[in-house]
Amino acid sequence: MELAVKEEIINAPQFIEANTQAIDLVEIKEQHIIPVFTKDNKEIISHYDFISGTAEVVQNFYRGSGINPPQIRMSHPIKGRVPSARNKAAKDLLDNEKTLYFERLAFIIEVPSIYETIDGKAMTLVVGGVRALNETNLYGYKGNPEKFKLFVGFRVKVCCNLSIWTDGYTDEVKVSSMEGLQAKLLHLIENFNAVQQVKLMQNLCNTFITERQFALILGRGKLYPFLPKRFRNDVVPITLGDSQLTTIAKAYYKDVNFAPSNQTLSLWNMYNLFTGAVKSNYIDTFASRNVGCSSFITALQHSLEHSSSFWYLD
Repeated sequence: MELAVKEEIINAPQFIEANTQAIDLVEIKEQHIIPVFTKDNKEIISHYDFISGTAEVVQNFYRGSGINPPQIRMSHPIKGRVPSARNKAAKDLLDNEKTLYFERLAFIIEVPSIYETIDGKAMTLVVGGVRALNETNLYGYKGNPEKFKLFVGFRVKVCCNLSIWTDGYTDEVKVSSMEGLQAKLLHLIENFNAVQQVKLMQNLCNTFITERQFALILGRGKLYPFLPKRFRNDVVPITLGDSQLTTIAKAYYKDVNFAPSNQTLSLWNMYNLFTGAVKSNYIDTFASRNVGCSSFITALQHSLEHSSSFWYLD
């Protein structure tokens, strides 16, 4: 599929922030070099092919729905220069003497006709992918497996928080061809139950915790990484680091969309405080941590509904 639409990059909430920058698809196609396998100098699946191939699958599966241009974020630029410019000072390099590609990539493709509203917040379906070339062995031959991450879920329009659950996420896709990658993506989309995910998120609106319980969860969350292994194996993992937990604590008082009301916090709002903090993660970890947030909140809800033990509140 030939897809090279130059999308307008605006200052709006992003689905991931960290140290990333917005890149349009035309620039990736026309200006970024394509890394190769060192043993035979054959190209890897390019970032452009990954994005445009995903768009092709999404467009064909949701035929008639229409899709928005990909929103692309990249990080860890790998800069170089052509041999003829090897003795030039960096400040004197001409544009045609520079080479560039990015090690890490994340993107989402929105299907705006598939949407839902939860607690007054509009959400639309998105399909996306993540790639970090440091996870792929490029010191071999063409045909060696390349690693990708794929997801399908929803995005909260007001803040671009992603809502990814386990049945809409594949953490380790290893393929050696674009056809194989598209087949994996199609399988993920076909098995994704959008209605079930929306229902799970809507149910979070009906369960609340107090400020004291919220504070206890954050405090225990900071203790979790240091639990002895024999205890940690029996505890629901919290996939957020110390900086993300601090961000959540700040957002509890300052977030304009999901702050608590009357000192009680719905699990839907708590979930969005968590996923909002995940946007500060690097590209290679943000998707899995987003899934970790949904698993954690689901376990918390089950505990509250059934009055069962939950280490973070015990």
